[in-house]
Amino acid sequence: MADNLTFVSFLRPSLPTGDYTIDVAQDLKSVEPSTLVDPTTFTTTRTFSVAGERFTLPPTMVRSVFPPDGGLGDYAEVLPHVVLDRPTLPWERPATAASPTAPPWLVLLVFSGDEQPELKTVTLGTLATGEAYIPAPVLEQAQKAADPVNVIDVKRTLLASIMPSLTDLERLAHVRHGTEETAVVIAGRLAVPGVPTTVHLVSVEGRYSDSGFVLGPDTAGAQVRLVTLANWRFASVSQEHTFPYLARALADEGTPFRLPDSGVPAADGFLRQGYVPVGHELRQGGRTVSWYRGPFVTGTSPADPRLGVRASDELLRYHPAVGMLDLGYASAWQLGRMLTLQHTTIARSVTAWKRRLSMAAGRDEPSDHPLDLVDIDVTVPGDVRAFLDDLATLRGVPLRYLVPDERLLPVETIRFLQLDPAWITHLLDGATSIGRITRADADRDRTHPVPVNTAPVTGALIRSALVPGYPGLLIDAYASESGGTQLPVLRTERLSPTILLCLFQGVLGRLDLHQPPQDQHFGVELPSAGGVAKTLRTADGSPGPSTPVQALPTTGVVPITALADAMATVLNVQAATFDSGAFARQMIETAQRVTFLRT
Repeated sequence: MADNLTFVSFLRPSLPTGDYTIDVAQDLKSVEPSTLVDPTTFTTTRTFSVAGERFTLPPTMVRSVFPPDGGLGDYAEVLPHVVLDRPTLPWERPATAASPTAPPWLVLLVFSGDEQPELKTVTLGTLATGEAYIPAPVLEQAQKAADPVNVIDVKRTLLASIMPSLTDLERLAHVRHGTEETAVVIAGRLAVPGVPTTVHLVSVEGRYSDSGFVLGPDTAGAQVRLVTLANWRFASVSQEHTFPYLARALADEGTPFRLPDSGVPAADGFLRQGYVPVGHELRQGGRTVSWYRGPFVTGTSPADPRLGVRASDELLRYHPAVGMLDLGYASAWQLGRMLTLQHTTIARSVTAWKRRLSMAAGRDEPSDHPLDLVDIDVTVPGDVRAFLDDLATLRGVPLRYLVPDERLLPVETIRFLQLDPAWITHLLDGATSIGRITRADADRDRTHPVPVNTAPVTGALIRSALVPGYPGLLIDAYASESGGTQLPVLRTERLSPTILLCLFQGVLGRLDLHQPPQDQHFGVELPSAGGVAKTLRTADGSPGPSTPVQALPTTGVVPITALADAMATVLNVQAATFDSGAFARQMIETAQRVTFLRT
C-alpha cells in the first residue's frame, strides 16, 4: 500500500452502462456556385452497448473485506466495508432515476443473529415472482431469463429500519487512491456483539425515489427481495479475542525457550541451556533417558561441529556428572540423513556428486603417464544446494524436533530464539552422508564440507490464537530497539494451525506484529449507551477534537448524515462540501501494531 492515500468522493464512468445509438449524416455543398454536386444526404446509424456488472459480481472484483471473512474480534465499533477493484463500479448504475449525480447503486447491509436472511438462487425470469417485492427488471443485451442470480428476502419492517437514506447513501462510497485506485463501500450499521453477523453487498439499482428506498406494499409479513452480489460472515466477540489483547498477552509469558528449574541442581544446569529429558532407545536395544536439545539455544553454541562421521552414535556425548547422554547433534545428523533418503531424487544427486568427488580425488594422485583429461565438476548440484538451503532454515524438520516438549511453548506465548549453527551443520552433514562408507569417504567429505552460513540467525516461535485468527499477520524484525533497517527474513511459516515460526538473518533486538494495511477500517466510538461519536483528525493526521454525541438507535444504524454534519461543524467547513471522501478520511482507523523488545 502507498505511504499516502487520497480519498475521492466518487469516480463516475465516462459512459454509464446502457445501450447507445450514433446517428451520422453527411451532405455535400459546393463552395463554387458554378460547381454541381450530388445533393444526396448520406446517413448511417450504429448502435453499441456499455455492459457492466448488474446481477452478479466476479469474486476477483472484491479485493478485500473488513472484518475479514470468518473473523473473530472486537468489532462492536467497526463499520464493515468492502474494497472493489474497479474504482468506477459503485457509480456505473444509478440508485434513482438516471442522472449525472445519481447516488451509488451498491449498499452494504449488516444482519446479526436471527435477522440473517437465507441466501437463495433464482433466475432472472423468476426474480420478480413470489411474495417478496422487487420490481421486474428490464433485461439488457446479453442478459437472459435463465441466468442465475443470488437473492435475499428481508422483512419489510427490518429493511425499513436499516436501509440508508439517500443522503447517507452518497457518503457510504468513495474512491481510495494510492498506488492504484479502488472503490470502497461502507456499511452504515454496527454488528451486534456475541452473535454471528452476515454482511451482504446488495444492488439498489433504480430502487430509490426522491423520498428514499421503495419498500413496496405495506402488508402483514411483507418481505422485500434484494439482489446480493457478495457476502461474508464474522463475529464480534469480547476484547479477549482482539488483535491488541492477544498480542500484548504474549508479552506476559515472555520467558526463554527452556523448561523451568526442577529443583535438582545437576539437572537445572541442562534445563537452563534448553535441554529436555527424552526417552532414548539405544542401538543395542536398551532404553535410557537422555538429554536432547534441538536447533534453538538460549545462548552460544557450546561445541564445534564434528564432520565426516559415518554413524550418528559418533556424535553422542556423555556427561559423567549426571550419567546421561546428550543426543542433540546425533539426532540432527540422523534426521538429515533420513530426510535425504526420503527424497529419492536428492539422494541420487548426492550419490552422483560424491562419485564425481571420488573421481576427481583419484586424478590428483601422482602418475607416470598423466593424461590431458576433461575437468570434473565437483560443485554441489543445484537441486542439492536448494535442498540444503531449505534444511538450513529448518524446512522439512518435524515440529517434534524443534519443540520436543510442549511445555517449552505453552499456549498464548512467544519465545525468542537463536539458531545453533553446530546443530544445522550436523543436520546438513547427515543430509550429505549418503555414500559415505569407508574412512576414505569420510576423509574426502571433511576435505569438501558443505558450506554452512555461520552468521547469526535469530527469530521467534509464536503459539497463539493470533495465528489462525489473523492470517494476514505481518512481522517486522529489527536489530535495534529503535527500529531502522529491517533484518532480512529467512522464513515465516506456520508449523501448525496455531504455531508460527519466524527466522531472520542477524541478531534480533525488536519484533513488531501488525495487521496488514488492508485491515485499515472504519469505526466510531460509543461513549455512552445509545450514543455515537468520533474523534477527528487534524490536517497533519494527529488526533483532534471529538464530535458531539449523536443518538444511536437500537438497530445500530449510525446516523451517517448527522455525524457528517457534526464533523463539518467541528472542523469549521461547510456541510455541503464535506463529501464522502472527507467523511472517509475522518472515519478510517489505522491498522494496529504491537512491539516486542528482546531482553
